[in-house]
Amino acid sequence: WALLVTLIWLYLEILRLLSKLRR
Repeated sequence: WALLVTLIWLYLEILRLLSKLRR
């Protein structure tokens, strides 16, 4: 389901950005 994939991708991108900011 395209919407679900998009939401998962956005979630992973946000986690990646947060981990970069938190280093």
